Amino acid sequence: MASLSTTTSTAAGDSLRSFAGLRRETRILRGVAAADAPGSQLRRRQLGVVRASRTSPRLNGRKLRVAVVGGGPAGGSAAEALAKGGVETMLIERKLDNCKPCGGAIPLCMVEEFGLPLDLIDRRVTKMKMISPSNVAVDIGRTLGPDEYIGMVRREVLDAYLRGRAAEAGASVINGLFLRLEQPEGPGGPYRIHYNEFSPAGGGAGERRTAEVDAVVGADGANSRVAKSIGAGEYEYAIAFQERVRIPETKMEYYKERAEMYVGDDVSPDFYGWVFPKCDHVAVGTGTVTHKADIKKFQAATRLRAKDKIEGGTIIRVEAHPIPEHPRPRRVLGRVALIGDAAGYVTKCSGEGIYFAAKSGRMCAEAIVEGSENGSRMIDEGDLRKYLEKFDKMYWPTYKVLDVLQKLFYRSNAAREAFVEMCADEYVQKMTFDSYLYKKVVPGNPLDDLKLAVNTIGSLVRANALRREMDKLTL
Repeated sequence: MASLSTTTSTAAGDSLRSFAGLRRETRILRGVAAADAPGSQLRRRQLGVVRASRTSPRLNGRKLRVAVVGGGPAGGSAAEALAKGGVETMLIERKLDNCKPCGGAIPLCMVEEFGLPLDLIDRRVTKMKMISPSNVAVDIGRTLGPDEYIGMVRREVLDAYLRGRAAEAGASVINGLFLRLEQPEGPGGPYRIHYNEFSPAGGGAGERRTAEVDAVVGADGANSRVAKSIGAGEYEYAIAFQERVRIPETKMEYYKERAEMYVGDDVSPDFYGWVFPKCDHVAVGTGTVTHKADIKKFQAATRLRAKDKIEGGTIIRVEAHPIPEHPRPRRVLGRVALIGDAAGYVTKCSGEGIYFAAKSGRMCAEAIVEGSENGSRMIDEGDLRKYLEKFDKMYWPTYKVLDVLQKLFYRSNAAREAFVEMCADEYVQKMTFDSYLYKKVVPGNPLDDLKLAVNTIGSLVRANALRREMDKLTL
């Protein structure tokens, strides 16, 4: 797109920084209260933050120009919605064949909501097996209807499909590495983005380019350079490690409609290990926040726990990647917004991120399209904050509930035994699957909720008693 003012430069490429030194930043960000934290929007309205209005200047002779940095589910969904909404859109992705270490589970509602073709889904999981530290297994999924399932996808396939739809809608998809962002020199001025564009033939560092845009959407993952450019703040992160294992067809039959989750200090001190089915192989992985240096040890333990079912398999790919543990202190500044992993939208306890990434991308794009009147007006920070308010209102309770569950049930092996025991309850399964599949808070039956509370307390009491007995044995 020529009107994006792309030029070539011969300057040396910026060096990549490793994903290191991230820590939790909770209250203060460069001397400013972290007002982007979920739940802060009411305070922001009370402080009188100015919103965009219909008096925003019209863009005579051109459309609003937006750069989306990162081509995963968040970036692809954002770029498609922007292009469809009349916004001049460029999407920059450094690895068009990226295989992120991701379980690849998507909720049923995403298939319909995002119009995903069914052949994109490798497996339809209707049976989930939860396995405790002592290898007590509970089958989950008994409450699913005949047409309900958890979709399993490969990220390289899903991401490419969403980028392809963005291109069909009119977005310019660029295979390149985002380097840095220059702030506008004055109100309403353009942002200058610098990136290396790779040759279709591959190889080399690429050709240095610069583009002027009116707004930037950062969808470039947990180690987001866009986030760093706006001082979005540091946060805690997990390391996810995954091996793709091709197992004999006879063993693959077991995983045809089944996924497994293992909990225990051996597979992860603060998360879980998994075996998720793909088209012709299984993904075996784990993750941790607190013991990153031991991730390979936890992975070996996950393989050991699943040994009988994956024995004879061949590892065909090894993947590792950082995963955010909570939203960043700042997610919007000026005409720059963060979405997906760059914003920190991965749930605790379950580690789910694909749906929330795609949803945040679409919400952000819709806010830009609306504020710009289909690309005909300039936008401002107020337009982007509408996306934050909408996203937080819809999903922040889910994040808080899962955070509490992780702290409650992942703190010890005894608590994990209680968690698995609780998962055997059909009411728990129904509430869990309904909430997961449709991303809506499902109202419960008061009597069943009371029984669940009593059973949960009972499980925790038994778990604490078990822990005390185990502690005696280790003395």
